[in-house]
Amino acid sequence: MYNAGASFGKYCICSIDLIRYACINVLAGPRPRRCPHHPRGPPAFLFYGAFVAMQNFGLITPVLTMLPRSHAQWERTAGIEEVRQIAALADSLGVHHITCSEHVAIPDHIAAIRGTRYWDPLATFGYLAAHTTTLQFATHVLVLGYHHPLEIAKRYGTLDQVSGGRVILGVGVGSLREEFQLLNANFTDRGALADDALKALRAALGVAVPQYKGSHYAFNDMVIDPVAARRDLPIWIGGRTARSLRRASELGDGWAPFGLTTEAVAAMLTRTQHSDTGQQRSAPLEVWLQPEVPVDPLGAPEACATTLRQLFSAGATGVNLRFVHHSLAHYLEQLEALAQFSPQLASLD
Repeated sequence: MYNAGASFGKYCICSIDLIRYACINVLAGPRPRRCPHHPRGPPAFLFYGAFVAMQNFGLITPVLTMLPRSHAQWERTAGIEEVRQIAALADSLGVHHITCSEHVAIPDHIAAIRGTRYWDPLATFGYLAAHTTTLQFATHVLVLGYHHPLEIAKRYGTLDQVSGGRVILGVGVGSLREEFQLLNANFTDRGALADDALKALRAALGVAVPQYKGSHYAFNDMVIDPVAARRDLPIWIGGRTARSLRRASELGDGWAPFGLTTEAVAAMLTRTQHSDTGQQRSAPLEVWLQPEVPVDPLGAPEACATTLRQLFSAGATGVNLRFVHHSLAHYLEQLEALAQFSPQLASLD
């Protein structure tokens, strides 16, 4: 079992303070408890010695992206009002974040694999920020090669101001050659470009007159106004390769992979834990995993609990969730069931 406490530290989660606590290194059954640092805070779930509250859950937002065979029929005709209701409930329950992906255009011949619907995260999150108070907004993911770093710093820095400091930049290298070509972006060197873009972003976020000179990007004497509300705006790296994890450990604040088994994730995290970059990190690396299949807190609570235990045991500090759902009302019920999950988990001892 991956020992998250040994490599990435122990830190506290509380829906009130928005601080995380994770000590995922003791094999224990699930018991409802409260955060030991904040005994008056909301109930938490104990998974393998980890206190897990709603701040350890993010949502792969329905409606905004519809992957083939991964969406419900009601999502086809749903719009921003349905998404607003989901965001509002998530906000009231203390969910950490919701996500929105980025694609400009999908080639018709691969639409059956990739899907065609990808709401623009900037416009979508700007609207939802006005209807929420603490819920954070994670791009999952923004393709670095499609943008100049200062373009990202300006646009998402503005969103960070609009939302009151609630933006998480989830970024990735990208893999869709045709989309790169459409945007006149460099597909061949996208890995090296992404690494340099991450360094340039860190130099620019929250800085009015940023200075940077790297292998692919350089800027000085240029004013950005407004800027992000925080210099330390979180940057999470998406992907599914060992290189994406190394990139996250070297240049990011978190890793949000997809399409990996818990066994593969645990092995990759263990290797990173013992690497030079893992040892040299000054702050814990967040690890946001997602289940291979949607969870069903209402219909299959034991299976849901087992899935969550496996993910936290593999090294997750948070989980991005998809639910089994057949209507908007059903989705909202599933979200509420998750928030009331501790009594069900206690019965599984």
